[in-house]
Amino acid sequence: MASTGKKTRGRKKTQMKMIENKEDRLVTFSKRRLGIYKKISELSILCGTENLFIVFSPTGKPFSFGCPSIESVSNRFLSRNRPINDNTNILIEAYRMSRTNKLVQHYNEIHSQMDGIKRKKKVLVSAQQTSETNNTNHWWKTPIHQCNPRELDELYSRFSELAHMFHIAWCKKIANTSSMSTSTYFGNGHHRREF
Repeated sequence: MASTGKKTRGRKKTQMKMIENKEDRLVTFSKRRLGIYKKISELSILCGTENLFIVFSPTGKPFSFGCPSIESVSNRFLSRNRPINDNTNILIEAYRMSRTNKLVQHYNEIHSQMDGIKRKKKVLVSAQQTSETNNTNHWWKTPIHQCNPRELDELYSRFSELAHMFHIAWCKKIANTSSMSTSTYFGNGHHRREF
């Protein structure tokens, strides 16, 4: 019978404390050394400077890391009078400028879209305010108990016209449905009414 439990304990948060066993400490350092170098490299690129980092292993052995390279960092300190012929800063600055230009372009596009949305909103609000002041556009919202006989007659004729348009649309729909499928009589049991 197969075991349904997990085979590994998964990723757990470890408590930050000194590893007592020297061999365990060396193994942990060797496993994490590349990750540490990667983080140092990212930090150097973000800062845009040449840096030299020295990381000491648990045995006291120094591990050096230079960004962009150890040679370029050491040349900078050893030959202070001569300019370094290193294009790394130029490349970093070019990347930074292109990224900034892309972000500015994206911001401008979003900003122009927002302006268009605001203009549309103003038009809609203006149209809504106009329609609220002029109730003739919403004749179906008129309270019947507040209408005089002439207005009731007008409402009746508008509702009759609307019912007639519904009837025509319904008949067309039924005709299209029956021409597609002769087996359905009125669909879901609706019956035609005369107005």
